[in-house]
Amino acid sequence: MSIIEKAAAKLDSQILKDDVSIIENAANKLDGKHDSTAIENIAPVDTITKSRASNTETKLIKPKRLALNFSKLRHYGIITPEDKKTTITEQFRVIKRPLLMNSFSKGAGAIKNGNLIMVSSSLAGEGKSFCAVNLAMSIAMEMDHTVLLVDADVARPMIPKILGLGTDKGLLDVLLDDKLDLSEVLIKTNIEKLSILTAGSQHPNANELLASQTMGLLLKELVHRYEDRIIIFDSPPLLLTSEARVMASQMGQIVLVVEAEKTTQQTVRETLRQIESCEAVNLVYNKAKSFSEQDSYVPYEPY
Repeated sequence: MSIIEKAAAKLDSQILKDDVSIIENAANKLDGKHDSTAIENIAPVDTITKSRASNTETKLIKPKRLALNFSKLRHYGIITPEDKKTTITEQFRVIKRPLLMNSFSKGAGAIKNGNLIMVSSSLAGEGKSFCAVNLAMSIAMEMDHTVLLVDADVARPMIPKILGLGTDKGLLDVLLDDKLDLSEVLIKTNIEKLSILTAGSQHPNANELLASQTMGLLLKELVHRYEDRIIIFDSPPLLLTSEARVMASQMGQIVLVVEAEKTTQQTVRETLRQIESCEAVNLVYNKAKSFSEQDSYVPYEPY
């Protein structure tokens, strides 16, 4: 049975609600009234060997650190290291477990580029950015794994809004400047095992850059340079841009966020057809109204 038939069978029988963690999206009503969070230079100074420049050069840089505001993040439904056992933390524990197993599996069943995980949706507004951030947060709580969260939704970046980031250089700047090294734009956080790569400076051909050969080379670099790290991409919606489908073809795993009671079965089937080349696709049923009143985060209406 194909992946499309399997997904359709789950949707038709409503098994999907039992197979995936059901999450209410708190990020969809983020109103942009965040306090600014400073990004500061920290010591020690790191020595970085540039691998993307045409010539080899060694450069001294000061990595940046973002002090995440845990209280604010909890208010918006984002997992933090200080959280007690809640419904949402348990749900993302369930979601991340098979992803972690696939990321570093060895032998005949190993998934190529298994540590590259793309979080996407069929259409805009289904909650993929919320899920990408929470998945990264949850994996960062693991004892044995580090996480790089990449904002690849370059036309409509939500991760800065959720985490309180500025508009520093990021992914697009690296793609446009072969002398700009990844290590110069990565942002470390006060969560030891979590780093962030923002979408970067706006560009009129931002979406096309995601489908470029340079992006493909960057993904290969990420796999080899950070082979012990989980790399999560918050991508554009799959049915709205062809560039997202090009990215998907290079990923090891895909998390497809499906909005409860809104995204149709036909839409999901069409999306699955677009990504059937990926051998590991996971569905997350999002915004289902099934939480108890004792949940510790604040639910918001979709925007």
